[in-house]
Amino acid sequence: MTNKQYENLVDINKKSIFHPASSINDVLENGTTICLEGKGVNITTHNDGELIDGMAGLWCVNIGYGREELGQTMMDSASSMGYSHSFASTSNTPQIELSEKLLDLTRGVFARVHYGTSGSDCIDSAIKLIRYYNNLRGKPQKKKIIARVNAYHGTTLAAASVTGIEAFHTAFDLPIDGILRAPKPHFYVDGKEGETETQFTKRMLDEIEAIITGAGADTVAAFFAEPIYGAGGVITPPKGYFAGLRTLCDKYDILLLADEVITGYGRTGEWFGHQYYGYKPDLMTTAKGLTSGYFPLSALYIGDKVWDVLVETADQLGAFFHGYTYSGHPTGCAVALKNIEILERENLVARAKETGAYMHAQLKEKLNGCPIIGEVRGAGLLAGLQIVKSKSPKTFFERADKAAPLLQSAIRAEKVLLRGLPSADTIAVSPSFVITEKQIDALISAVVNGAAKTQKNLGV
Repeated sequence: MTNKQYENLVDINKKSIFHPASSINDVLENGTTICLEGKGVNITTHNDGELIDGMAGLWCVNIGYGREELGQTMMDSASSMGYSHSFASTSNTPQIELSEKLLDLTRGVFARVHYGTSGSDCIDSAIKLIRYYNNLRGKPQKKKIIARVNAYHGTTLAAASVTGIEAFHTAFDLPIDGILRAPKPHFYVDGKEGETETQFTKRMLDEIEAIITGAGADTVAAFFAEPIYGAGGVITPPKGYFAGLRTLCDKYDILLLADEVITGYGRTGEWFGHQYYGYKPDLMTTAKGLTSGYFPLSALYIGDKVWDVLVETADQLGAFFHGYTYSGHPTGCAVALKNIEILERENLVARAKETGAYMHAQLKEKLNGCPIIGEVRGAGLLAGLQIVKSKSPKTFFERADKAAPLLQSAIRAEKVLLRGLPSADTIAVSPSFVITEKQIDALISAVVNGAAKTQKNLGV
């Protein structure tokens, strides 16, 4: 295509598409980026040419772009069984085979899988299931959900409500009733002077227990938590946090849900983030890496604690009246099976652990002297770079300074796509598992150069 033809597409885009999570004025005034091709960790756009995609799309293209096997799988599946629903005890072969495989990967923690098409609808399914579960147990008052400040759980009505980022509530009349907000457990930012990490963890857990008892434990149904924060800042938990949280949930008969839409399917160097941190959730929401973004598919995992109640009380309400037209879509499930096959065949989860260790070591070494990066955190091929105004004394920029968007833009000028997270003043790094050490070096070089430019622009 010629530049004029691309300009025409950009103009059509302005006149026809309402973009998610985008500034309307920015689209109308500056147009959009058209993605043309992807191969490995690189994508090609109409305006910037080839770039390293250090975010794997939206944290999701785990096996990398341009996998012809997945295209062939889609064609084969769609050609033989283009659609099959899962209502009224109906299933299909890919869904059955995928479910067996997924439960095997969780090492016996979960009993069943329920499918949707996105992380947001997966959260909604979990919320409805939690209500259903407590109604069946004769505890209709036990419905409140605790979620954390700055956590991200999606954008549908219910999912946006448990999301703890204010921008997702403003002008939407959200959150809905019944959401309790727990503190953000970020030791680097929120730890008090002289407080140890162990003391910080205890303070976080004490505050959560106070929320539970203050609301009335008999009204609190579940605690939602990402093993590692995603869009809320790539925040890793302090030592002992999830072990303590598991104990609290057991003490007060509260379900613990692991939102693994980002951390699931190898991102941390383990198949799931709860395995990385060594705790067992009662429910787990997943999407993104399940198909590496090649097909919209989500999976809600249900543990024995919930499943046993559903079986024991199955005659009370008859059928489970929840699900989606595309639940267990045969093509999506076939793609997920092939995606997992590739992850296993190429040892990409182990590679995420090994290459991730190299990435973290290099980020810490190369950014050690950078005045505006105060902390490098994360696990596997997931990292957060905390932007600071000063390391000592530790101070942070104001939201109006737009430090994260400025740094994101400066890094993009170096031909690398990363994501600035304004609510946490953090740059997120989440590349495909096929990234090489040489490409990591290029990515980090872009961060170093971008940080130097941003430092000057911010007057540090």
